[in-house]
Amino acid sequence: MKCQSACSAEKELSAETQRHPCYSFAGHKKYARMHIPVAPRCNLACNYCNRRFDCVNESRPGVTSEILTPQAALDKFSLVKKEIPNLSVVGIAGPGDSLADWEKTRKSIELIKARDEDTIICLSTNGLLLPELAPELLALGVKHVTVTVNSIDPKIGALIYRHVRYKDETLTGKEGAELLINNQLTGIKILSAHGVLVKVNIVMIKGVNDNHIQDVVKTVKELGASITNIMPLIPAPGSVFAHHEQTSNKDLEKMRQLCETDLPQMRHCQQCRADAIGLLHEDRSAEFSRSEPYPKKPDVSETYKIAVASKYGKRVDLHFGHATEFHIYRCGPDGFTLLEKRGVEQYCLGVEECGEEEERREIIIQSLADCDAVLTLRIGYHAQKRLLEQGILPVENCDKVNNGLLFTMKELAEKESA
Repeated sequence: MKCQSACSAEKELSAETQRHPCYSFAGHKKYARMHIPVAPRCNLACNYCNRRFDCVNESRPGVTSEILTPQAALDKFSLVKKEIPNLSVVGIAGPGDSLADWEKTRKSIELIKARDEDTIICLSTNGLLLPELAPELLALGVKHVTVTVNSIDPKIGALIYRHVRYKDETLTGKEGAELLINNQLTGIKILSAHGVLVKVNIVMIKGVNDNHIQDVVKTVKELGASITNIMPLIPAPGSVFAHHEQTSNKDLEKMRQLCETDLPQMRHCQQCRADAIGLLHEDRSAEFSRSEPYPKKPDVSETYKIAVASKYGKRVDLHFGHATEFHIYRCGPDGFTLLEKRGVEQYCLGVEECGEEEERREIIIQSLADCDAVLTLRIGYHAQKRLLEQGILPVENCDKVNNGLLFTMKELAEKESA
């Protein structure tokens, strides 16, 4: 009977996981997710992080346009569920740490589970508080947990974390990193032993932990982790690693290939905002944001030409490397005029094409040489660098096109006055 019960639970979890776009490659184009930003506090200071809660103009982890109470999160969930029927997952990814604000996280889970028991609940955490809160997660029925583990060596961890805040004590250097690592690994072991699917995120930081990642993957495998997600560093403005070189897609894929002999690798991660909504490749969070729009008339005196990466011309919704055309706007004191839709060859075509990526990227940049700025959902380090060398300002944004253009004009004006 115990075997039958265990097998039944395993089949149920497997079926549920097929509806989780982060854990299931087959499901990531079919099922939508919603991140509820209810946990603003964090107990770590990571050198790659700079959390800006009120910014709708960035698309990266730790960013949100608003902080919600548990009740507001429930209300927003109900609204989104009506508009996006294929919503299958509600995740809590901060914008701080989901366990550092545990009371808000727990209440949000309870409210949403009571409203819709079929919705999958998952959360992301740095793992510092996992050993003590794992029993509560199990009691709540959470079956999918992501833990970010960037190192299992305190010496390397000390290069990534400025300090660790634990039980009213602030620890730095190897001491803080060692505590964090021990708690992360203990928490993963507890959750995995009780049937929770643990995904481990690893930020690949060139020259810091890149030669250590295989050790991390082997260790978390032994503890029961089911999948790892190796992500490139996104140099966040204002962070310690703001000017650190971003890991190339080629190096990232090489590392994934080395590690997939131990654990399956997630290759479709979009490094989502803390308030992301919709399919992984189509963030619709701005549609449901309460943020005030920019004024309709720009407060600038100059006229600029701006290229926008947009699928339908309504939202800034494409990565620079995924665009096959750019909407070219003339923007000035009197507003915006769409001049043309300029076709280009998509340069990011996957790992097999990485050798030709640089050449295609250069052709695209030259085709935009008459523009003052390029506005895109996200743009990689190397493309940013080449655009700046050509005198073109790269701008990341995830808003409506008009708001994005206004934001870009403001950035251009500030650059000229600096």
